[in-house]
Amino acid sequence: MVRWFWQRDKAPRRTLVLRSRGESGDATRVDFAELAPEPNTFLGQAAYLQLGYFETLTRLIRATADLSEKEILSRAAGAALAKHRGIVDIITAHGDDPTEVMLPFREQLDAFRRKTLGPRIAETMLAVYLTAGMLDDFYLALSSSYGETGAKVAKILSEADDRGEIIKIIAATIASDEQWRSLLSMWGRRLVGDTILVARAALRPHLPGAEDDKLEPVFTELMGAHARRMDAMGLAS
Repeated sequence: MVRWFWQRDKAPRRTLVLRSRGESGDATRVDFAELAPEPNTFLGQAAYLQLGYFETLTRLIRATADLSEKEILSRAAGAALAKHRGIVDIITAHGDDPTEVMLPFREQLDAFRRKTLGPRIAETMLAVYLTAGMLDDFYLALSSSYGETGAKVAKILSEADDRGEIIKIIAATIASDEQWRSLLSMWGRRLVGDTILVARAALRPHLPGAEDDKLEPVFTELMGAHARRMDAMGLAS
């Protein structure tokens, strides 16, 4: 009989390690023994988020007239789809139906994605770049809670996302009209709250108020990484 890692009699204490990709040195560590969700919750949310990135990027490809921009967006969409399929393969390997595992999170994550669809193409591009960056960081860190399966997810999420060139499109947009800078700065700030709510919802529900102290370093680091992304584009965070 196969025993999955979460069926062990004494599970190890789970520790969330939040670290910017490629960064060496100490990382922020938070004891997540009681906060990390069940494995299928983690896998279902992570898989559906990548599918959502793919769908939004595909929408942007259709809406964009410039061929070079279509190429940039298509590479990012392809990377998101590859990550989605990678996580789906893990779910399937566990003997579960990926659709059933993802379905409980469809309504919530679709609502989040609708909130981040800007009224113009540039705002939606910025939303994908920023929210996907924050949530990939969060799920990459959370993967440390799930043993071998988590390591497989971490490897998938660490693959190139091909979203970096979106910065070039945003920079060109700002250069075309300086008013875009303040508009996109404001839009970027608006995205933070909704994105943090998605990350919080990924954890076990009904957390005691005392757990906020444990979570604060995690969300502080997520917002710090968000600020660095904004700064790199010349946008006020």
